[in-house]
Amino acid sequence: MKRNRLFKHITCASASLFLLLTSGCTNLDEVLYDRITSENFLQTRADVTRDFLRAFEHSYWSIQGGSTFMLQENSTDELMTPNRQGDWFDGGQFQRVHYHTWTPNDGYTNDAWNALYQGVTLATNSLEDLQGITNPARFEMTQAELDGMIAELRTLRAWLNLRLLDFYRNIVLVKKVKGESQGGPQVPPQEAFAYIEQELTESIPKLPTRQSLGANAVGRWTQGGAAALLVRLYLNAKVYTGTDRFADCATVCQDMLAGKYGTYALETRWDAPFDYTNSTSSETVFGFPGSFALTHWQYDSGMYFWMMPYQATNYFGFTDFGQGNPKYALQPGRDVDSTEYKFTLGKPFIKFQKYTDDLRLKKYRNLGNSKREGMFLYGYLPYTNATGKVDTVRGNKGPYALFLRDQVGFFLDAKPGTKIADKESNMNHADHNSGIFPVKYPYYPSDDPNKISSAYAEIRLAEIYYSLAECKYRAGDKAAAAVLLNTVRSRNYPAGSPSLYKTDGSQLTDQEMLDEWGREFLVEGRRRTDLIRWGVFNTGTWWDKQPDADNHTAIFPIGQNVLNVSTQLKQNPGY
Repeated sequence: MKRNRLFKHITCASASLFLLLTSGCTNLDEVLYDRITSENFLQTRADVTRDFLRAFEHSYWSIQGGSTFMLQENSTDELMTPNRQGDWFDGGQFQRVHYHTWTPNDGYTNDAWNALYQGVTLATNSLEDLQGITNPARFEMTQAELDGMIAELRTLRAWLNLRLLDFYRNIVLVKKVKGESQGGPQVPPQEAFAYIEQELTESIPKLPTRQSLGANAVGRWTQGGAAALLVRLYLNAKVYTGTDRFADCATVCQDMLAGKYGTYALETRWDAPFDYTNSTSSETVFGFPGSFALTHWQYDSGMYFWMMPYQATNYFGFTDFGQGNPKYALQPGRDVDSTEYKFTLGKPFIKFQKYTDDLRLKKYRNLGNSKREGMFLYGYLPYTNATGKVDTVRGNKGPYALFLRDQVGFFLDAKPGTKIADKESNMNHADHNSGIFPVKYPYYPSDDPNKISSAYAEIRLAEIYYSLAECKYRAGDKAAAAVLLNTVRSRNYPAGSPSLYKTDGSQLTDQEMLDEWGREFLVEGRRRTDLIRWGVFNTGTWWDKQPDADNHTAIFPIGQNVLNVSTQLKQNPGY
């Protein structure tokens, strides 16, 4: 089944409750609730399938929509959206994210809440429809098929609720939408945690396995996908509830690696989990299917398409979407004089350079025949222009060629290695040479048949290895942690590389563990969660960022627009 279109059959009840949780209508007409029910709306198996699917496309959009990706990355030591000579200042909103000085009046505090709750209400409405089917044979379905669909929707909703818990902590649990005229109260984090856990544990036995779905597994919540969500829940339990569940996390990880929830395997190439073949990859635990002709949200402006210089599309040879945009770039590891900063957090490109034979360190380059090398854009980016002459990527603030560097400042047309007089380097003082750009998902040329065809790998098997490694490390077993990490890391280096950890784990420290999470999962929308779990999100220092006065910004405020409509909600502490 394809999940590449949003089926917009939202009942009035679902839409009404979403508006009450977010913004909009409060004058509801009770009679509307009875006009569309599962009995008269669902007539055929195709109707049931459409009903089942409608929450999935919105959920795919939510990986970046509603500023979710931006908040997870720009609030950390990984990405930045600096003021580039007037571009991307935007009233200072991205500087407030960087400095952790956001307020409930910043639109993105509403946006993330709204984006995730719209998914929750869509999933809940479809759940009620499917749970109302008393005779699945009428739709040429077995009870087991219907139960599987219900389990998938519960799992999808659990994924959305888990993200809400991570962002806001004090959330509303939406369990019913039909006939509801107002949103419910917030619940303590412990109750939300227990509810998500219950939804997942009850769903797992009724979910399919990856093997049972075969080539159709992408976009489907399986036993492995639900178990992986339990891993995320347990890994961060101490943050969410005050009680650690690392032992439970390790158990689920070990069961996954042993094949209890389906058979998975790591790819042997570092780039394969992100390549056009990843929809059938044995490493993809859960992914959203993408394609050039339909939806491809990771390639949207909220994520990777605005993570490059304007003209980088010429360098790729991919011009179907027009020009890119330098909204996101890696935070710098060096000052304007090329001296490495002394703080230990951040400096993501330098963290890769620590292991000099890392294959990912190569400059991104398309090799032809749907192949690429390297994961970063830096230095000059040459291409052949429309007249057939060799040209170089430029910015929009002058005719000079850009030289991308691991620094932030006003370099303008200064040649590489030239010392500049202006030493200022901060979020309000960047030009278009500033920052290195990661390229995780490939941009194959416009004439490549596999351009923009990758699925979005929301959960990779590598995450299970790293989660188990962290549990082992926290339990004092560094040797086991090193072996687990090396099992994944070995594909990033040549055979026999000295960059692999020593088998006794003696190189592992808290900082190295956090750095390795950053290397493997760079720009995959999880850095904020990892920094909070390791206790440095509020206390740490990185480029142009000093420690916070307290830790209230470990969760976001509920946006003022949401509070204005849903007056039963209480603002999070500290805001």
